[in-house]
Amino acid sequence: MTRFHFLRSLGAASPFDPAHKLVTSPVISSPFVLAILRLIVAFYTTFALIFSLAWEGTKLGTADSYFSYFTHLSYIGICAYFWASGIQTFSYYRRWRKAGAGVGYLLQRQPGVLRCMHVVLQSTVVTFPILVTIVFWALLSSPSTFETVYSSWDVISVHALNTVFALFEILLTNSPPAPWLTLPFGLFFLAGYLGIAYITHATQGFYSYSFLDPQKQHGKVAAYIVGIAVGEIIIFCLIRGVIVLRERWAIRARLVMVGGSTDENLEDEEWEEIEGPSSPGV
Repeated sequence: MTRFHFLRSLGAASPFDPAHKLVTSPVISSPFVLAILRLIVAFYTTFALIFSLAWEGTKLGTADSYFSYFTHLSYIGICAYFWASGIQTFSYYRRWRKAGAGVGYLLQRQPGVLRCMHVVLQSTVVTFPILVTIVFWALLSSPSTFETVYSSWDVISVHALNTVFALFEILLTNSPPAPWLTLPFGLFFLAGYLGIAYITHATQGFYSYSFLDPQKQHGKVAAYIVGIAVGEIIIFCLIRGVIVLRERWAIRARLVMVGGSTDENLEDEEWEEIEGPSSPGV
């Protein structure tokens, strides 16, 4: 696969996002409001990460294992994405206000590798939080989950609001369905996390998630690992379908302007290009 075809398969080839899907919304008419909402999420997730790390370091003495949890790593991904998308949306707003819709934003002029990273990150932000939430409430929650004020806030932040943030991106923005090529990346990240989990056991003497302990779970460990991988595939396909339906609904409800097809689309894509707001103002 050539570099161009790789970028094209990831939706990151030039021209990148000519319909400005990544920085517009079918229901939020002003890019400024969308930028502010994304940046609010960015600020909150940053605060949650810093505060929880500080609390666990000073009060619980568990800061050394903080980054051994997939929950925290995926939450860092949410934080990074909303900072990136918020800044990109704000840059679009500034140009949009001066010259109207269709003027572009920063990421469109960045190298292909950065565009690829943004697309892959976005694909994890709309799938990993849902996977994390399902696994936690199905396998890991206990009566002690809401034992203290801190644990209650922390659980709500990383095991409930994370999915709210993902649903915001899925339902309330024009972000397109994740390219199929991003699915192997998601599975690769999950496989890579297994290495982190077992390195943590080797260096710190505990399993970050009890279902990964072969001494307790025996043969079930493989079933859990395969089940989570299958869960990621199912979630990816379902979310992709929801986004396609959202795009079609937005077109039929005339909440967006419909443009022509572009070079970035694969031949078998089933959605149309969606444009965001068409007149300046806040």
